[in-house]
Amino acid sequence: MSFKCGIVGLPNVGKSTLFNALTNSSKAQAANFPFCTIDPNVGVVPVPDNRLKNLAKVSKSKKVINTTISFVDIAGLVKGASKGEGLGNKFLSHIREVDAIIHMIRCFDSDDIQNVNPNVDPIRDLEIIETEMMLADLESIQKRLEKNNKKNVDEEQLKILEIALDCINNNKDISILKNDFDKKQLNLSGLLSLKPKIFVCNVDEQSVQNGNKYTEKFIDKFGQENTLVVSADIENQINELEMSEKKNYMEMIGLKETGLDMLIQKGYKILELDTYFTSGPEETRAWTIQKNCTAPKAAGEIHTDFEKGFIRAETVSYTDFVANDGWVNSKTNGKMRLEGKDYIVKDGDVLNFRFNT
Repeated sequence: MSFKCGIVGLPNVGKSTLFNALTNSSKAQAANFPFCTIDPNVGVVPVPDNRLKNLAKVSKSKKVINTTISFVDIAGLVKGASKGEGLGNKFLSHIREVDAIIHMIRCFDSDDIQNVNPNVDPIRDLEIIETEMMLADLESIQKRLEKNNKKNVDEEQLKILEIALDCINNNKDISILKNDFDKKQLNLSGLLSLKPKIFVCNVDEQSVQNGNKYTEKFIDKFGQENTLVVSADIENQINELEMSEKKNYMEMIGLKETGLDMLIQKGYKILELDTYFTSGPEETRAWTIQKNCTAPKAAGEIHTDFEKGFIRAETVSYTDFVANDGWVNSKTNGKMRLEGKDYIVKDGDVLNFRFNT
């Protein structure tokens, strides 16, 4: 499975610049005026994972295949978007299709880059976007609960929509739904307000190491856990360099990780994802799964026949696989296990599936 993150925010906060950096492309037209991105740009990028290279070396693999993440650059939203202001609901509908939302927030001063608001205030800007998404949810819920449409909604979804409506109307925390309904049902609801969120504070070059007064204010209110401090301009500069130059440049400006690496780590954490590997002479490959995924479900990521005909999973941890120089020695040294249908796959497992077709 690949997961998809939508980058949202007010106009001119750096969404398209970040998208270009993340996807190492100029697909999104970064221009200094609102709504220059008309259609949602989608970039699919490989997820960096150093373990792949080590596994491929051990297995002498011909190919190395990373798992992927998709980024969707969505045009700038403004106050009133849920009612059609700016380019309105067209873009809110694009957000419904993503697994997680990246809120791009302006945390820099600039005379050159137009601000749609009179001053820099990251908390106000986030609240504008969150309010528009909530109002879009309200409209969607009300439509689905109308008498004519209600008969087409199953019972579980009706309960979710009714509780969500009560939360929005009475200013209650909509996330209480996560206590009573499973993730699959909540995803089916398509409610924007329930999607996992990552907050990206876009700063100038001088603030990339330690943040600034705007990021401090934002983190004080929303916490550090789902917040990243990134300079979209610097990410773009890094991506224009050769691989050998990137490391030197990052050391010079005091960056330990790129924005892409940090975003992926946050994304995996909030979406509760793990990675397992398959490795042999033909290819070494990474596969993304939900945490607490059973072995048959993990096999199904490769092919549905693997899940249907699952018998056993030959299992070696990444560390043991590398330390024992591959499958044969791992088995000889007692590091390979045969796991059944109830086995919960762990992050870093190297798996070989036995199945009947």
